[in-house]
Amino acid sequence: MTTRLFHVSDVHFGVENREALEHVAKAIRDERPDALVCTGDVTQRAKHSEYAAAAEWFAGLGVPVVLEPGNHDMPYYNLLERFSDPYRRFRRLDSEVGSRFENDDVVLVSLKSTVRAQPRFPWSDGIVTKRSLERTLAELRKLSGDPRHVIVTAHHPLLGPKEDAGNPTIGGDRAFAALASAGADAIMTGHVHRPFDETREMAGASMRMIGAGTLSTRLRHGAPPSYRVLNCRRGEEMQVELRELAAT
Repeated sequence: MTTRLFHVSDVHFGVENREALEHVAKAIRDERPDALVCTGDVTQRAKHSEYAAAAEWFAGLGVPVVLEPGNHDMPYYNLLERFSDPYRRFRRLDSEVGSRFENDDVVLVSLKSTVRAQPRFPWSDGIVTKRSLERTLAELRKLSGDPRHVIVTAHHPLLGPKEDAGNPTIGGDRAFAALASAGADAIMTGHVHRPFDETREMAGASMRMIGAGTLSTRLRHGAPPSYRVLNCRRGEEMQVELRELAAT
């Protein structure tokens, strides 16, 4: 059997694209994937109402859901909560509908690329701290030699586009090299609201970077709403499909 994963990102409940969400929900009902992975920006402003809408949608899908926090998933208006406990609302959602996922074909390992504040403005781009990276590397070391597809999940791409000289993710170059050297086959991310799928190399190690688009109304770069479907079978090359939807 082949393991099928649906990969969505940047749903931004509050400014979500309802037609796109219904399309994905119908595809899940029809195809019954093994899990849905959402790589962050579940909400637009981390409002309680937005998290409630997200919980209702994810719970109604009937498949395991793997969630990553995005920069939009920390309180925007409540600065006291943002600095004292920025992931409290996200943790509640994760405890209600989220799960970890691994089976005979694939194992997913989380990497946190968000922080409550950072030494630049705006605070939207990613930072991979040494502590966050070490937690992920510790999990990868446990999987050394594992024949399954080892996929890291995060919100921010670790590297910028090939044509750009800079990298908007602080610590991204270091993290990419470390994860690839530790045996990660791929990393699934979002954030940029456009899909991409490319294999990059750094420090003599390579890793596949898979990005989903957005399921919100916040379209960028002329890219329509989109999501990914990953078909993983141990010992075989991972197949990745892009599904683009009509912009509304």
